[in-house]
Amino acid sequence: MFQSFATRSSPDRGALHLPLIRREMATAGIDAFLIPRADAHQGETVAPADERLSWATGFTGSAGLCVVTADAAALFIDGRYTLQARSETDDTLFAYCAVPGEKPADWLAARLQAGATVGFDPWLHTRDEIARLETALAAQDIAITPVETPLARAWADRPSPPLGAIVPYDAALAGKTHGEKCAEIAATLRDAGLSAAVLTLPESLAWLLNIRGSDTARLPAPHGFAILAADASVRLFVAPEKLDAAARTHLGTAVTVEPPAAFGAALAGLTGKVGVDPKTAPLWVRDRLAEGSAEIVWQRDPTVLPKACKTAAELAATRKAHLRDAGAMAAFLAWLDTAGPSGEETEISVVKALEAARRSSNALLDISFETICGAGPDGAIVHYRVSEDTDRPVTPGDLLLVDSGGQYRDGTTDVTRTVATGPVPEGAARAFTLVLKGMIAISRARWPAGLAGRDLDALARAALWQAGYDYDHGTGHGVGVYLGVHEGPQSLSRRSHEPLLPGMILSNEPGYYREGAFGIRIENLVAVTPPETPEGGDRAMLGFETLTLVPIDRRLILRDLLTGEERAWLDAYHARVLGTVGPTVTEPVFGWLSRVCAPL
Repeated sequence: MFQSFATRSSPDRGALHLPLIRREMATAGIDAFLIPRADAHQGETVAPADERLSWATGFTGSAGLCVVTADAAALFIDGRYTLQARSETDDTLFAYCAVPGEKPADWLAARLQAGATVGFDPWLHTRDEIARLETALAAQDIAITPVETPLARAWADRPSPPLGAIVPYDAALAGKTHGEKCAEIAATLRDAGLSAAVLTLPESLAWLLNIRGSDTARLPAPHGFAILAADASVRLFVAPEKLDAAARTHLGTAVTVEPPAAFGAALAGLTGKVGVDPKTAPLWVRDRLAEGSAEIVWQRDPTVLPKACKTAAELAATRKAHLRDAGAMAAFLAWLDTAGPSGEETEISVVKALEAARRSSNALLDISFETICGAGPDGAIVHYRVSEDTDRPVTPGDLLLVDSGGQYRDGTTDVTRTVATGPVPEGAARAFTLVLKGMIAISRARWPAGLAGRDLDALARAALWQAGYDYDHGTGHGVGVYLGVHEGPQSLSRRSHEPLLPGMILSNEPGYYREGAFGIRIENLVAVTPPETPEGGDRAMLGFETLTLVPIDRRLILRDLLTGEERAWLDAYHARVLGTVGPTVTEPVFGWLSRVCAPL
């Protein structure tokens, strides 16, 4: 199994570790300390050596921040993790603050006196983060200063950093060689008058150099740093033992491999104008550059947008991955229809069955994230992770929410289906249909060039809003191709200002969650299509191609709540699923697929 069901944390961690942190804070002469979820690469997926937030608090979610003072502590989390944080941490030790509404600066200002000092690890925070906090606290005469020692010294048994192997990635799947990519990005540096750009994101290294790594589970990208020069040469700072002869041959002479310990001196030795991303690079990078003569130009990582706009080869590859994944999902859902309602299956056995279905293709390299499998009230926990302690039987009448994905050499998948396991709970079919209306609205959307995710997000929520419902997460995130299942800069959310461009892949996943009862989410991945002028129109419009090919549970649909156009879209989608996936599955699964893909 790729997925483990061991309980990875406990609420007693705060009681054990906060005193150790406070002791080191006193030694360092600071009055408060910040502990983020991120690592030096601002990763959502972090290695055991970087699980600082979990070690300090017990909270295992993929985003959050703990703020510690001498006599108080707060955990800042978004709406996905409200229930999870309360179950994993000790509420007598931590205040729970909802972001983006509640801000760390306000919490600190209310508890610290003028002249106090807040410490932060410069490896774990970006310029933008610290600048916002510094500005807000300056008004209260509270200083903020870099200091690495409090948590580093308190965490005595910290695991060693990962040393996952780096492997080449086929240029035929990428659509370009890494030499071509380096030359194209270097040209943009020259156009901007830059001598170099600093790259700190594992996904950037993986994409630019056509390599993949294994330093963290679920994210096939290597930990490391790089300096891309305007002449297209690259200095790659990774542990040399990660690279075998094949990987070194692949990189070629234009890429120089150096140990991570050499990164600081290399930064200090740069000259000219150097690009650094203020939203992703650790502040430590700025401080090392400041030791030399380089002029920092704050700009976005130059690989981010090209990586997001997939090549034709990447889109063709990811379609193959989605077709393969759809066959596994069909086999799994057919099994679930037989096994699930018996009451003998549990959330863990369902996750095991799903992973086994994906493994049967012999192409699965990893899951793309920990499978979310919530029966009944567990489905209302947006990022629920089942463990041996929380495992719940799937009983007839539960809604079962399963959010999962696979990492394949040719693509990354992410699909959520909510299914009935017997009698449908009161109100669930109406809520499901309203969620479905939102998912269809995004699927059918057409829009002029220049619009961003914030301009489309309301389409997914309109039917829910009309009923007085909503959900506390974004409608969609960017997705990579055998890279991160969460990829920027694109997203479908109220906060996204990034224009949607052809080739971008996003999730389309509205939902509804009734605490203590059930959760509903329906998710497909979609790719932005080039602009076309609709028949009879006079302006070209972008749109979405749906990549996911998995049936939607018709037992939960109130047909009369759908418009004629919505029913037509769903019937066409199911016809496409049957026609495309049907020939790839066994005869029994095909029979099941034929039934569930019948027109409404």
